[in-house]
Amino acid sequence: MNDTLSLIRSARSKRQRRFVILTALLGLISVVLCFMMLMIGNTIYPVKDVIRVLFGEEVKGASFAVGTIRLPRMVAGVFAGFAFGAGGYVFQTMLRNPLANPNVIGITTGSSAAAVFCIVILHASLATISIAAVMGGLCTVLIIYFLAKGSSFSIGRLILIGIGIQAMLNSVISYLLLIGNQHDIPTAMRWLSGSLNGLKLETLYPLIFTVILLTPILIMYGKQLEMLELGDQTATSIGVNVNRTRIMLMISSVLMIALATATTGPIAFVAFLSGPIANRIMGTGFSNIIPAGLVGVILVLAGDLIGQHAFEARYPVGVITGILGAPYLLYLLVRLNRKGGL
Repeated sequence: MNDTLSLIRSARSKRQRRFVILTALLGLISVVLCFMMLMIGNTIYPVKDVIRVLFGEEVKGASFAVGTIRLPRMVAGVFAGFAFGAGGYVFQTMLRNPLANPNVIGITTGSSAAAVFCIVILHASLATISIAAVMGGLCTVLIIYFLAKGSSFSIGRLILIGIGIQAMLNSVISYLLLIGNQHDIPTAMRWLSGSLNGLKLETLYPLIFTVILLTPILIMYGKQLEMLELGDQTATSIGVNVNRTRIMLMISSVLMIALATATTGPIAFVAFLSGPIANRIMGTGFSNIIPAGLVGVILVLAGDLIGQHAFEARYPVGVITGILGAPYLLYLLVRLNRKGGL
C-alpha cells in the first residue's frame, strides 16, 4: 500500500515538474518574441538600447521608435493574445468540444458587428467603439446561451445556434459595409482583419486591467473547469456547482475576449488554436489556462512579426493567424465528422 502511494506521489511530482518546466519554456519564448517586437523594424536596435528605453532613458532614435511605436504594439499583442488563448481554452474545455470557441460560435463576430456599426454608421470615438464591442460580445453569448439552454443545456445545440448567429452577424457586417460611408470602410476593414497597427499605450489600459483582474478568477476555477470536462452529472456528484462555475467562467472569458477584440479587432483563430496546441504540449492532468494564454501570446507576436517583416508587403496579424488556422479547422471538421461528432 505504501509502495503504491509512493509511486502515485512520484508520478504526480514528475507531472508537476514537467508542467512547470514547459510553462516556463512557453513564457521564455514569449519574452524572446517581446524583445524581437521591440528590436526589429525599419531600424534594428540592440537589446541594450531597448532595455535602456524601457527603463526610461533617452536614447537617440530608439526612444521614439521603441517607446512610442513598438512598445504599444508589443503590449497589445501580449495581452490580446493571452486573452484570446485563455478564453478560447476555457470555452473548449467547458463545453467539451474544440469547435466551441469564440471564433466559431459567433462571440467575436458579435463584438465585430457592434464595432463596425459604430465605425460606419455612428462615426464614433475609439472609446465608444470599444464599449460597443464589449457589449456586443456579451449580448451575443447571452443570446446563444439562453437559446441553447432550453429544458436542458446542450453543447451540440449551443454550437449549432452559435454558428447560425455568426452567419447572421456576418451578414449584418456585410450590409453595414455596403451602406456605410466609403471614407469609413478602410477603417472598418482594418479593424475586422485583426491588427496591432496604430495602437497607443493609453488605449490599452482597459484590456490590461481586465486580463490582470480576471486571469486569477479563471485560475481559481481551473480545477472545476477540468471537472466540467467529465460531464455535468459527474461534476455535480463530486461537489462542483455546475451552473455557478459555468457562469463565472463564461462571463470572465467573454469579458477578456471582448476587450481583446475591441482593442485589436478579431485576430483570427488564436482562440481556436491555442487550447489544442497547449493540450498537445502540456498533456492532461492540470489546468492549461496559463499555457493556453502563453500559446496565444506566441501566436499573436510571431504572426505579427511574420506579417510585418517576412514579405515585401505588410499584412495584419489576423491574416497570418487566419492562414494558420483555416487548415486546422478543416482538418478538425473532417475528423469530427468521421467520428460522428458533428
